[in-house]
Amino acid sequence: MNNVSVALLQLEGLKVSAAASVPAFVLLLLIYVFIMVSNLGLVLLISTERSLHQPMYLLFCNMSINDALGASAVVPRLLSDVLLPGSDRHISYVDCVVQAFCAHFHASTAHTVLMIMAFDRYVAICEPLRYAAIMTNTMLVSLSLSAWTASLLLVAVLLGLSVRLPRCRRIIFNPFCDNASLFKLSCESVLINNIYGLGYTVVLLGSSLGSVTLTYLRIAMVCLSSRNQALSRRALQTCASHLAVYIIMFVSGSIIIVLHRFPHLSDHRKLASIMFHVVPPAMNAVIYGLQIKAVREKIRLLFTKRNHRPLS
Repeated sequence: MNNVSVALLQLEGLKVSAAASVPAFVLLLLIYVFIMVSNLGLVLLISTERSLHQPMYLLFCNMSINDALGASAVVPRLLSDVLLPGSDRHISYVDCVVQAFCAHFHASTAHTVLMIMAFDRYVAICEPLRYAAIMTNTMLVSLSLSAWTASLLLVAVLLGLSVRLPRCRRIIFNPFCDNASLFKLSCESVLINNIYGLGYTVVLLGSSLGSVTLTYLRIAMVCLSSRNQALSRRALQTCASHLAVYIIMFVSGSIIIVLHRFPHLSDHRKLASIMFHVVPPAMNAVIYGLQIKAVREKIRLLFTKRNHRPLS
């Protein structure tokens, strides 16, 4: 099959027993619905509530939109395949490339968006008098575009290097398509892919971890030296949610990278790769949503109405 163009690929999908396929389908479906409703609901609320038209909340929208896209890139395909036997799980090569692009784009954008959110918190706490002058609408749009564009370019090159390779295999040994799955379809040398992939990972994770670490060290120094304890508490409260989201995302991604070094734990790595596109998107909306007073008020009113609904 050397140099043969394989248009239809066989996808491993989610490895579950026949008895567990229906519970897995229901669980994944419920999680996906929650991710979409919570994240898109948060975007809708921020868009329609004028009091929330502030840089911090508008930056939340970047993360929520990215989380909805990331979950949509992976979960629907898993749902469509989980009830099928492994031999019937097929995907076209073009669809596989698109899915791989969206999956990596989501992961990269999560890092870049959290980096600009850290910058926003830095300016708000360390330069409060200049915050309005620095975080203008123009700056907000520029930062958002730069976060999405940087991820787009990095991932486009990553996938472009894999798409250029001739293919001699047709089985994707992964729950969903990713870059590694694509270049493993080739029998040619993938040295360039490995070099760029390593550089891509080092640059993305290094710049993300470095910028967030330096930002929070500076914020901690300012809070510790400040005499305004109330201001310091508010600052730490707003930073806590961002830091929690970053830690969840970073740990989830790092687990996948570490498990790549242990081939005998491939099933654990595959499960971790699914969790990366499910757990952070579900948790982010909850963490950020509960931080916004307007969201808490709407949730409180919703439960209050239900509890005081008259019995018929």
